[in-house]
Amino acid sequence: MEADQKFIEDVVKAIVENPEDVKTERTIDERGVLISLYVNPADMGKIIGKEGKTAKAIRTLLRVFGAKTNARLNLKIVEPEGSERPERAERSAAEEVADDDDVPSDILA
Repeated sequence: MEADQKFIEDVVKAIVENPEDVKTERTIDERGVLISLYVNPADMGKIIGKEGKTAKAIRTLLRVFGAKTNARLNLKIVEPEGSERPERAERSAAEEVADDDDVPSDILA
């Protein structure tokens, strides 16, 4: 196992509830090194984080690690088969307008 691949596995295993399910694959192409990350479906939320902040931080760490070794490293988080993303509650424009109607007009001006 390459150092960059082990680095990602170690970081991710420290975050997730099921570290035994963490797996990575390393491929090299013309754009650099791609590390594909596989985790337990129950841990996907922990890896992605709120608004993708955890995933972005992990990718940043990987790029810094790559800069140290003069390599271009990328991370792909593979969504497990059969996983379902929870539906996000979207507010419609009508609901937002209704909310504005409840506010006194002198506050909106």
